[in-house]
Amino acid sequence: METNKRIVFIDYIRVVACLMVMLVHASENFYGADPSGLAGNMSMLANEQNRFWVSFYDGALGRVSVPLFMIVSAFLLVPMRQGQTMVGFYRKRFMRILPPLVCFLLLYTFLPLLWGGMTWEQSMADLKALPFNFPSMGGHLWFMYPLISLYLIIPVVSPWLQQASARDERIFIGIFAFSTLMPWLHRFVQPELWGECFWNQFGMLWYCSGYLGYLVLAHYIRVHIKWDRNRRLTIGIVCFLIGAAFSAWSFWWKGQPGVLIETPMLEWSWEFCTPNVLLATFGLFLVFTCIQAPKAPAWIDRLSRMSYGMYLMHMFFLSLIAPWVIGGDVANPALPVWLAIPVIALLTFIGAAVTTRLLSLLPGSKYIVGC
Repeated sequence: METNKRIVFIDYIRVVACLMVMLVHASENFYGADPSGLAGNMSMLANEQNRFWVSFYDGALGRVSVPLFMIVSAFLLVPMRQGQTMVGFYRKRFMRILPPLVCFLLLYTFLPLLWGGMTWEQSMADLKALPFNFPSMGGHLWFMYPLISLYLIIPVVSPWLQQASARDERIFIGIFAFSTLMPWLHRFVQPELWGECFWNQFGMLWYCSGYLGYLVLAHYIRVHIKWDRNRRLTIGIVCFLIGAAFSAWSFWWKGQPGVLIETPMLEWSWEFCTPNVLLATFGLFLVFTCIQAPKAPAWIDRLSRMSYGMYLMHMFFLSLIAPWVIGGDVANPALPVWLAIPVIALLTFIGAAVTTRLLSLLPGSKYIVGC
């Protein structure tokens, strides 16, 4: 299905999801107990205002950002076009994403040295770890590894999707939806499920869980959902509101101001493969499909093309902007928290957009910022 033709609502999703990612990371400054200001292993909320607004911005709005990007990739690429080989698919996809990724893996390993953001010892440790994982200052790059895994599996599942019926896909999506209960079961019921143990991490639902479910869901929406615009809009809004409300409530429920808490417990329902996030993502994607404009505005088209580079670099801007807006006290930031979080995100977005645009004018910019 891979095509060079622009799909207008996809361009809008890319721009909004990119801003949502920055909204998530802006919010982390108001509950992360890590010295970096971002969410580490431990968290603590300073007051009720932070509790509410982080729940709203990060939980209700931001949680769908990553799955939206996953669905967009699958929507555009699955199944592979007729006659395309696995090698050809890999070459095209990985030549687009890997050079910029490698560039920014190195930048996050060394660039913070210039302003004292890390020590030389930490940079060397990160460099040694680069073949195996993202650097300590580039935690947001975790997303690239599951995205790469989707690219790796697309040639394998494409033949099945080309001949699968709507019912076949619904069965798989149902199994995937059931698997999204596993983070809750792991945390609250049983640490090891259905064959999982210290010598086996591949449990019963391993191959039917994770972001592969979003891939199949994207194909199902594109090929098999033929609802009219009003129905898609109504169902989409309802699904998004229910999922988003649960995501917000789950954080608010666990977060007690002044109490140190393990971040995974505070974010117990914020994993991207949980029922509430799945429901909200499905709903919001449906809402975006209702955009029927024949062409996106030029600025949306441009930002959509630059979204990969903006995502890669945005933490450099956010780490400088957030302390300035917060003013050293997350309990009493320079701007009220309801305004501080979106201002941090928006200024980060603008800084990343301008820088990506300037870099895109250089020869070979596609190997740096992907455009």
